[in-house]
Amino acid sequence: MRKKLLLGTITFLAVAFTLAAADITGKWVAQVEGRNGSRQVTFDLKADGSTLTGTITGGMGGGRRGGGGGGGGAAAAPAPVAISDGKIDGDKVTFSVKMDRGGQTMVTTYTGTFSGDDLKLKQTRQGRNGEQTTDIAAKRSTT
Repeated sequence: MRKKLLLGTITFLAVAFTLAAADITGKWVAQVEGRNGSRQVTFDLKADGSTLTGTITGGMGGGRRGGGGGGGGAAAAPAPVAISDGKIDGDKVTFSVKMDRGGQTMVTTYTGTFSGDDLKLKQTRQGRNGEQTTDIAAKRSTT
């Protein structure tokens, strides 16, 4: 009897943990302040157990800057950038984004927590004056 109860409890906890980890799956949208004003950043995230995959669009230099060339036309729409090293542990999340800038790989790391429709992240990257951090508050998108 005890073995069945223990096995049932372990199974229940495993299923509950998996469902809780999957809660981050979806689209999250944030307005992030930068030196050129506010910009929209979209996180498309997918949980698979304790592994997190997905993309970030906007705010990462995913499109051409400025006028898009010598003609002064509109800038290209930002392209999604894949996240790497994504992990979920309960309500905690970590991942990185790696981008090539002029032959140099720039790594931005994200750490934070999620609850319900709120995702709070700390973005950390190397800047001209050393390490820079930005707090990001994203909301789950319904679209």
